[in-house]
Amino acid sequence: MTDRHAYIDRAPLAAGDTVAFVSPAGPGDEASLKKGVGYYREWGLEVQVGDAVLKRHSRARYLAGEDDDRRNDLVNAWMDPDVDAVVCTRGGYGALRLLDGIDWNRMREGGRRRDGSPKLLTGSSDITALHEAFRVHLDVPTLFCPMATNGVFAESEIIRLDVRRWLLEPWGGRELIGPDTEILAPGKTHGRFTGGNVSLLTSAIGAPEAAEKPDGILFLEDVGESPYRLDNFLTQMDRAGRFDDVTGIVLGSWNSSGRMDDLRLLMDEFFADRGVPVLWEQGFGHDPHALSVPLNVDGLLDASGSAPVLTVTGAAS
Repeated sequence: MTDRHAYIDRAPLAAGDTVAFVSPAGPGDEASLKKGVGYYREWGLEVQVGDAVLKRHSRARYLAGEDDDRRNDLVNAWMDPDVDAVVCTRGGYGALRLLDGIDWNRMREGGRRRDGSPKLLTGSSDITALHEAFRVHLDVPTLFCPMATNGVFAESEIIRLDVRRWLLEPWGGRELIGPDTEILAPGKTHGRFTGGNVSLLTSAIGAPEAAEKPDGILFLEDVGESPYRLDNFLTQMDRAGRFDDVTGIVLGSWNSSGRMDDLRLLMDEFFADRGVPVLWEQGFGHDPHALSVPLNVDGLLDASGSAPVLTVTGAAS
């Protein structure tokens, strides 16, 4: 079994395991951190907190400490055999700044738990940059999920229960369909789940990670981007070839991004006639009750019937 299939029959974590809270992007605050740590400890997990989580960059207050501080927290947590998962506390901006200073060979060779199994990285939004890098350089499964110190994590029991299940239960057979999911284009496919935040995927065009354009099922979402900016992002991704080999597309939430009717027309224009199944409003991303999505794992997208199916399978067939 490869690392990519590690969590199909075995849960990523169990009670007593240790997670490391790190802030590769934006800073948190002490009250939100205390809440987030409390939730994870309620689940029976031990929590370590990185040194930079509550720091501020000397120039840019939107960053949680200097780049080296944030990078060291991330790398040290991944390399520590006593840490079983690395939990990113917030999004915002800043993860992309860390990538070029990471020794990926060292991360690949040393980032193991005590029992030799792969660790799990979790986070969303700006953490898309890390999901992509971990996919390309480490080829491990990751979890695109709401983050422990964000407001929605504290406000939505749906989010907390969903994240808890992804952490503490096996992934094989898990269903990902949201309450408002619709079929935008019919079809059926198996493939690897990749993707994340559209603006972050676009910002990586031309970077080393973007040179490896995966096939499979591409997940896309964003927040606070007007239709014309999303149009521009999707056009850039299309011209860069990111859609060339996808076998299916899953569209998540688009909060604060304009009228949903306009967004639906935009997505129709880009994706309805590509000959692959497409789902609309799957519910992951920046939704107030956002669902988690595993990345760099294989799954089934079946939009051939009246009700869509989106399931983690473990291996494409």
